[in-house]
Amino acid sequence: MSAALLALWLGLALAQTFGRPKFGAFSILILAIFIALLWRTPASTAIARAKRGAWLGLLFGIGWFAGGLWWLYISMAVYGGMPALLAGGAVLLFSAYLAIYPALACALAAALAPPASREPWHAARGAGAALALAAAWTLAEVLRGTVFTGFPWAALGYAQVGNPLAGYAPLLGMYGVDFAAALAAALLALLTQVSVRGAALAVALLVLLTAAGQQLTHQRWTQPIGQPISVALLQGNVPQSEKFQPERLGPTLNMYGDWLSSLRADLIVTPETGVPVLPEDLPPHYLSAITAALKAHHAQALLGIPLTRGANQYTNSILGLGGPAPYRYDKAHLVPFGEFIPYGFHWFVRLMNMPLGDFARGTLDQPPFVVHGDKVAPTICYEDLFGEQLAQRFRNPAHAPNIIANLTNLAWFGDTIVIPQHLEIARMRSLEFQLPTIRATNTGATAIIGADGRVLAMLQPFTVGVLAGQVQGYAGTTPFAWMASRWSYAPIVLLCLLALGVATLLARKRMP
Repeated sequence: MSAALLALWLGLALAQTFGRPKFGAFSILILAIFIALLWRTPASTAIARAKRGAWLGLLFGIGWFAGGLWWLYISMAVYGGMPALLAGGAVLLFSAYLAIYPALACALAAALAPPASREPWHAARGAGAALALAAAWTLAEVLRGTVFTGFPWAALGYAQVGNPLAGYAPLLGMYGVDFAAALAAALLALLTQVSVRGAALAVALLVLLTAAGQQLTHQRWTQPIGQPISVALLQGNVPQSEKFQPERLGPTLNMYGDWLSSLRADLIVTPETGVPVLPEDLPPHYLSAITAALKAHHAQALLGIPLTRGANQYTNSILGLGGPAPYRYDKAHLVPFGEFIPYGFHWFVRLMNMPLGDFARGTLDQPPFVVHGDKVAPTICYEDLFGEQLAQRFRNPAHAPNIIANLTNLAWFGDTIVIPQHLEIARMRSLEFQLPTIRATNTGATAIIGADGRVLAMLQPFTVGVLAGQVQGYAGTTPFAWMASRWSYAPIVLLCLLALGVATLLARKRMP
């Protein structure tokens, strides 16, 4: 098998590890094999090594993203009505765009690595190459998660929620876990490049990295407060093909209206746009009747619903019902093509039969919804991919959340790996902030996640039901939350730049 085909195949293999937490260690092993391939070049000049690295990184990235994000095809072809060939081409083009970032990382990492030769690398230069790879990889992932509003789905760090490297999440966030995972993979790859002495150093560093992560999993930065609250998380399982059909509106409103009016829980949560029409299009007194029933039961609710803000400005929003004061949350991080149309792409959206448009954005530091003293931070679907943005809720200590609540609708993507992938992302947010997360979704995964990132309870996807349980609020601020709320991505970028500086010095060091 040629190096190019092997890189593409390894990218496809990496994609299969996302949404499968038990496969987290395999993601590191697969990346280690790719890194060994990346370093195996006899080119003597840094420019030649960089060109080869960029080519291999691009192929690896295309396999990674096409294999991990293929479900985007369903939203365009099945529900959007786009011709199959065009929808498939769009997924491949998008994957090729995302692959530019690992290509850049691999170009830089290959340029800083020593050329392959029959002689093993000196241990110090090998360590420098591993450090350069981890730093370049992570910087590229930060760019992927921020440029053009960012798309950090299927980041390497998310695949680690079930292994010891997740212990770095409350210190440096998902990108810190990403750095640790890339470094672990590079240290494994070093075993193919260095002498016995260098291999012993690589193994020692790998054991230290893993042991430190495992130890950090026991470090608590937040503590339980007050009494647990009871929650009821609603999963309507409304097919996307029927969600906006007039004949389906009545049954949907009746289902959620009955649940909200009859369930006994401190907090009831619907999915994103559980009520899919504007308040003025609802039956008379629909919301007021629900509010009255909630107050009679001493309950409160978070209701996913579209709202307006001024003339011709629509928002993907959440209404807080049953509380002492009105509450509203507007989605802050919108989905390109789903909730806003990037400049120059209206022609593309016109090819799809979807109710799309440009929504107005909320701010990143909106106040929480308070339930029996617990401050609940709402997020809507795609927003929970961005830990540094969620950290902005901690800027004002009075608003710092005790519970995260995610309202999601993934019905656009069918019965695919997207559901466990998104659950993996939600688990990472709990790990970063050491807070519990509750998820109410249309088709799955409706779940309760503990402050340690473990899934405590979950409904079977693609069923109609209510997940009832108890959620313990936590108070406190992790180092990641404290730093990201002040400096956003700057701490992880600074760490990577320092690592690149050290790697450059080691690469230039003369060895005996």
